[in-house]
Amino acid sequence: MAILILITVITLQFLFIRSQQHHHPLDPLNPKEISQIQHIITTSHFASLRNLTFHFVDLDEPDKKDVLQWLSSHKQNQSFPYRRAKVVIRGGAQTQEIILDLKNGAIMSEHGYKGDGYPPLTLTELLQAARLPFQSLQFKDLVTSRGLNVSEITCFPFTIGWFGESIAKRAVRLSCFYRQGTTNVFSRPIEGLTILVDIESMKISKFIDKGKVPLPGAEGTDFQSSSENPNPVPCDSNTKRSFVINGNNVKWKNWRFHVGFNARAGVIISTALIFDAVKNKWRSVLYRGHVSETFVPYMDPSSEWYYRTFLDVGEFGFGRSAVTLVPLTDCPNNAAYMDGYMAGGDGLPQQVPKAICIFERYTGDIAWRHTEVGIPGKVITSGEPEVNLVVRMVATVGNYDYILDWEFKQSGSIKAVVGLSGVLETKAATYTNADQIKEETFGPLVASNRIGNNHDHFITYYLDLDIDGEDNSFVKANLRAKKAKSSPRKSYWRVIRKTLKTEDEARLKIGMDASELLVVNPNKKTKLGNHVSYRLMTGQPAVSLLMDDDFPQIRASYTKYQVWVTAYNKSQRWAAGFYADRSTGKDGLAIWSRRHVNESIVNKDIAMWYTVGFHHSPCQEDFPVMATLSSGFELRPANFFERNPILNN
Repeated sequence: MAILILITVITLQFLFIRSQQHHHPLDPLNPKEISQIQHIITTSHFASLRNLTFHFVDLDEPDKKDVLQWLSSHKQNQSFPYRRAKVVIRGGAQTQEIILDLKNGAIMSEHGYKGDGYPPLTLTELLQAARLPFQSLQFKDLVTSRGLNVSEITCFPFTIGWFGESIAKRAVRLSCFYRQGTTNVFSRPIEGLTILVDIESMKISKFIDKGKVPLPGAEGTDFQSSSENPNPVPCDSNTKRSFVINGNNVKWKNWRFHVGFNARAGVIISTALIFDAVKNKWRSVLYRGHVSETFVPYMDPSSEWYYRTFLDVGEFGFGRSAVTLVPLTDCPNNAAYMDGYMAGGDGLPQQVPKAICIFERYTGDIAWRHTEVGIPGKVITSGEPEVNLVVRMVATVGNYDYILDWEFKQSGSIKAVVGLSGVLETKAATYTNADQIKEETFGPLVASNRIGNNHDHFITYYLDLDIDGEDNSFVKANLRAKKAKSSPRKSYWRVIRKTLKTEDEARLKIGMDASELLVVNPNKKTKLGNHVSYRLMTGQPAVSLLMDDDFPQIRASYTKYQVWVTAYNKSQRWAAGFYADRSTGKDGLAIWSRRHVNESIVNKDIAMWYTVGFHHSPCQEDFPVMATLSSGFELRPANFFERNPILNN
């Protein structure tokens, strides 16, 4: 075993050409920098604030023009001219935003935030809130009266959103579950009991007891694999990997790009370039791409469920929810790994070992092929298997596991896929058979005494596309039927391209008509005269079905459309607004676009937002654990190259 570990370490040392050169300007904050930030804040005047906590510590993203200039020049052997951090802290029940200069260790600016919403909850706060009931005699009496053992209970803190009330404090609601006899904690909800917690004072505000509901049993709830301890396949030291990792930079085949990580988005792809062998140059495709927000509303309006309308990225953080990836389960044998770093509630660095894996996927699919039978006396078959490069992260937010893949293809495509797995958040019920149900429930019976409440998942991606340069346009190519003339045919279809001129025009519901969506560089053409572009290949369309005046929908109003295109703005990256916890819908993508409804997006630096949607009405096969359900989108070259780029690799 020791020899195996030594071989693995040596292999990875050769694989990771860990450069000691200067920072890429978009490199995530490292542990030393996070510690530096914590020291600056805690030795400044902010140290006197009551209950000082760190809620957001991230790179203050450099100006895009500066990054591109540095990357395109010969200055890469020199340090980037500046490196800054953005920090959001809470103290004395106030939110403070701070910009730090990390080169000279100084505070550049500071101001108090007075608007709606609060920063993400810290893990420390969530853990403290979850422990509060166990210090309460009233809680012990409530669970004892239900015949339950307090030592077998776990309570989870849920965000509570906004429902038209005037908000003056941060709060969560606790729902509790009975662990006895199962590894599936969410499968045994203690229905009828919720607990309101004031996060600022860290005290219980109210116990809400709606009466006893029979506790679902433990039988059949375990989800552990029947091969939980398989014999692991050793890492093969002779495995040849054709990708190289240099710091946070990845190079593979005809691609090179930067992989980042932060507490909010999790994995971030930046400065993705593809090599054009015909032009003998690297060409830009994607400047910045990451998950911007998720919206997960449950369709149960009852008092114990109505508030479950989560904005997971803004309220909790995908990076904060990132888990250590398990070799041979989460990632294959040929994977390499990157650790993730972030600041904890105390400002000190926290590590997520193996937060990201990178591997070549041998799909069993065909990249291209053809059999030619038109040559007399010959049958010629040629083709290539598809081999892609995948960057993967898994975020476990409560009961759900989000599997996030960025897949790079030699054809020039970038494919983003989100997989949903984990366990259902079920509602305890008296029913053991669907025939017993005579009243409205808000989902089907998925197991004895358990309703699987209907809900949605909307995962919105931020995509700053730079198709062969920053100045791009957004084109909708409509397929329209036309009557044929002077032909036995009655009709055919043709493509009518329309450049969408404003943000208002570029707000789209897809799946309603036959069309193609393209980000076009109007300043570049192929030799044949076609404009250089990339096509958005969408997944199964889904938009929010909630009424426009429903409070959760007001907060996540952007989910009424799958596609938005806006003028690039460095500060606009989070679709539900930067301060999502208890937000009231006064910030975010829909608000920004409404303010600039007539702003031109023609031949400008633009950003695209695409929402992957799932309407989930659970079924029995989702219990006790869900098989992965996937959807996503693809960014595919359309007249970007002179010919199929795979043939040049």
